[in-house]
Amino acid sequence: MKKQVALFLMAWLCCLPMLAQGMVTRATMPCASLQGITEREYSIYLPPSYEEDKAKTYPILYLLHGGGCSNTDWEQYGGLSHLADSLIACGQMEEMVVVCPEANKDNMIWFNADHWRYEDFMFREFIPYIERTYRIKPGKAYRSVAGFSMGGGAAVVYGVLHPDLFNVVYGMSSYLRAQPLEFLKNDPSAPWRQKLVDDYNPILTIANGSEAGVEAWKTVHWFIDCGDKDFTYDANIDLISSFRKQAIPYELRIKSGGHDWNYWRPALRDALLYVSGQLPRNMGE
Repeated sequence: MKKQVALFLMAWLCCLPMLAQGMVTRATMPCASLQGITEREYSIYLPPSYEEDKAKTYPILYLLHGGGCSNTDWEQYGGLSHLADSLIACGQMEEMVVVCPEANKDNMIWFNADHWRYEDFMFREFIPYIERTYRIKPGKAYRSVAGFSMGGGAAVVYGVLHPDLFNVVYGMSSYLRAQPLEFLKNDPSAPWRQKLVDDYNPILTIANGSEAGVEAWKTVHWFIDCGDKDFTYDANIDLISSFRKQAIPYELRIKSGGHDWNYWRPALRDALLYVSGQLPRNMGE
C-alpha cells in the first residue's frame, strides 16, 4: 500500500509542471471616488482557458486583503494562482476570475468616511469596471466576495449591505468590531477607522435587522471561518449568534490556528472550493 501511495504521489508531482496555468496580473484603473487619487491598483487571476476561449465568460470572486496588507498578498503569501490552477486541474473547482482590490494604500479601510469614500469606489467604480473590462458572467449567482481579517469583516459588511449582489460571502478571521490592536497604538488615523468599523458592525445590524433585511440576507450563502486562537474568535461567534437569532442559514468552521497566513492559506483553498460549489450547476453559455 505504501508503495502504491508513493507511486501515485510521484506521478502527481511529475504532472504538476504540465498543469494548465492561469495568470495573475497587476493593473490599475481610473479612480474618481477617492480623494486625491486618479488611479487605483488591483491584482487579478485569470483562469487557464481565459486567453484561449475568447467567447467564454466566468464567475468572479472579489478577494479582500487584511489591514496593513496589499492586493498582492493573496498571490505572494496565499499562493492564489498555483492553488486555483491545481484545484481546476483536479476538477474540484470551476474556472473563475479572482480579483484582489487595494484598500491599504493611502487609507487603510474598506468603508466610507467623510474624506475617503471607499465603499462608493468599490460599488460605483471598481466592480462595474472589472465586470465590463473582463469577461464576467452577469448576476448575483456568479459573483462572490471573501476576505481575511479587515477584508473578512468588509466581505461580511458588503454582504449585509448588498445582499442582492453576492452569492457567497466567505469571512476568514473577520474583524467585525473595534478591538485594541497593538499595531494601531501609534497610528493617528486609527480612531476614525476604528469608529467606522463599529459604525458598520454587522453583528448588530443583523441582530436588529428588519423582516425584509433578514429575508434578503437569507439569499446569501454565508461561510464563517475562524481559528480557535484568533483574537477575532469572540466577535465571529457573536456574528453566528446573530445569524441564529434571525434563522439565517450559515456555515461555520472553527479550526486550530491564529490570525496569520498559516491559517489563511488553507482557508483560501476552502473558500475557493465553497464558492465553486455554490455556483449554478449549468453554467453553459
